[in-house]
Amino acid sequence: MTMPASRPVSAAVASDDLLAAVPPQAVQSIRAFRIPDLQQAAVASGQHFLYAHLATAQTRAEVLEQVGRQFHFPPHYGRNFDALYDCLTDSLHDAGQQPGFVVVLDQVPATAKFDKEMREQFIDCFRDAADFWGERGIAFRCFYSYL
Repeated sequence: MTMPASRPVSAAVASDDLLAAVPPQAVQSIRAFRIPDLQQAAVASGQHFLYAHLATAQTRAEVLEQVGRQFHFPPHYGRNFDALYDCLTDSLHDAGQQPGFVVVLDQVPATAKFDKEMREQFIDCFRDAADFWGERGIAFRCFYSYL
């Protein structure tokens, strides 16, 4: 999946400033941030960059399927909120030392089959993951946008 076109970040300092402006455990609307700038900041700081473009998903199953595929979750990923949390936390923690995470959930759907309550449950998985990593002193910043 290609990301939107952008201008390059002018310097590593700009990348450092970008992440410094966001608490190390944050789950927030992407608003003024640009996806390529977040990717650049993650790379410059040596953190994992996880990106999922979800505009074509209409249901919970489709959202979870697309996240699993785009984040390269293991084949046993259960495509439910518990499995999502486990893949964002325990599976990564068991894999060894982690440098931090910058996560982008681009165009989370707002449909009748993925309603406000379901979107909140979905985003809560990322809030819980941020808490998990925060307890271990690892940055976990998640940015999302709604379709």
